[in-house]
Amino acid sequence: MRKVVRYSKYRHVYGQAVKSDQCYDDIRVSRTTWDSTFSSVNPKFLAIIVEASGGGAFIVLPLSRTGRIDKAYPTVCGHTAPVLDIEWCPHNDHVIASGSEDCTVMVWQVPEIGLTHPLTEPVVALEGHTKRVGIISWHPTARNVLLSAGCDNLIVIWNVGTGEPLIVLDDMHSEVIYSVCWNYNGSLLCTACRDKCIRVINPRAGTILAERFKAHLGSRPSRAIFTKDGLIFTTGFSRMSERQLALWDPKNFEEPIALQELDTSNGVLLPFYDYDSNVIYLCGKGDSSIRYFEVTDEAPYVHFLNTFTSKEPQRGMGFMPKRGLDVSKCEIARFYKLHERKCEPVVMTVPRKSDMFQDDLFPDTAGPEPAMEAEEWAAGQDADPVLISLREGYMLSRGRDARGPRRNLLAARPKALRQHSVNSQEPKRNEPINMELLSQEPQRNGNKIPPPVPPKSPGLTSPAVANATTVPETENSSPSPSDTNALEVMQQEILLLKKMINKQDTRIANLEEQVQGLNLWTTKTEPTGSV
Repeated sequence: MRKVVRYSKYRHVYGQAVKSDQCYDDIRVSRTTWDSTFSSVNPKFLAIIVEASGGGAFIVLPLSRTGRIDKAYPTVCGHTAPVLDIEWCPHNDHVIASGSEDCTVMVWQVPEIGLTHPLTEPVVALEGHTKRVGIISWHPTARNVLLSAGCDNLIVIWNVGTGEPLIVLDDMHSEVIYSVCWNYNGSLLCTACRDKCIRVINPRAGTILAERFKAHLGSRPSRAIFTKDGLIFTTGFSRMSERQLALWDPKNFEEPIALQELDTSNGVLLPFYDYDSNVIYLCGKGDSSIRYFEVTDEAPYVHFLNTFTSKEPQRGMGFMPKRGLDVSKCEIARFYKLHERKCEPVVMTVPRKSDMFQDDLFPDTAGPEPAMEAEEWAAGQDADPVLISLREGYMLSRGRDARGPRRNLLAARPKALRQHSVNSQEPKRNEPINMELLSQEPQRNGNKIPPPVPPKSPGLTSPAVANATTVPETENSSPSPSDTNALEVMQQEILLLKKMINKQDTRIANLEEQVQGLNLWTTKTEPTGSV
């Protein structure tokens, strides 16, 4: 009897590393011994934990900033000990949280154009752990809700807008927590712990709904994540130190739905799950490959698809949200693979002949708009993510400040250094300024005019300023402090440009004098004809 090949639109997915000129080179990736991804990415920025002397730091790069990264490139360096985990806020592409060995969680806001100088002052520092903080996770649907887990066996859920803890789970784990994951709408948590137990927790009720002891018998760290339909996918080690994956139904934790043994490597398998396609990617620390599987409701439930293999081992991995992918090329996933000294993007693609938008590959996906506020979630409300269509290309976050009914410490996000209308012409960064647009004078003698030095981004305001209520602008209302700051920044930039124009005018005048002198000398030295 002929074997029937299982149909899957993801059966031919293949991975491909980008060209070398599209990588991020000369980055000193952190050597800290912690099983974290060491990277986080969104449609605007790439953040990587790096080596730092005298504290902890991570670098934030615009996605277009490829090539060699200068050693003097500014970093986010407010922690006093190594950074262990970072994650971008899903509802604001300029907000990132970090956890460190200094027992603190810090929330940062990155300026619109990225970092132009080291960022040392966070918007808010969250202090509640007594040992190092190794896990950071934002709530998928509620604004300003952030989870942190530390080696003190605590899980703390914060309202970042007020800087206060909403929930502290201090009696559910007896040993170090290896991983924490929200479910699709953020109503439940699943955790993996050193005691070899997988737990499903209702954080607002403070109760354990289900738990499975010895889900994986090995002593190495394990991981657990929710799938969209409420199942739990885990990775771990067997008693013989073989790496395993398993799929569980929390309603019946007695036996796994699926269990597979992979190999005998000792690197921890980090799972990355795509809710839209039900595809799970496994990236082992120290491996040089990425395995991917499709989860279905047909036996054996977890179906192997393929493996992407490269030469260099990976020290960490960033996973791009779906709204940051290039749908015109049928790109269903993109990883940012960390090597010892660089970051290499890896693209996962479904081959299709048609150039039309592929509805079956790209259903509506979670967008940057939160479904509710932190106080609503704390009061017991649940909501699925607000979906957006990818038909018109990827969706960038609007970069709005995270807001809440009470005082909001994230209300002090630095404004963009330049604000123009849609039709305004702005010189591109890293290119010579077109002086014709500024002074209506053409360039002379082929001299390229260097770009201006960008002014420093305005500092974050104090909580007192952040607490001020935003008043809608009217014709008679006075400008807000943030508008005043933006105006001062633009005025400073105008002064810089004027100084630059004056310098160029002076240079042009000097060159014209030199040219005139050369013309006179040439005229005097020309031989005269015979009479």
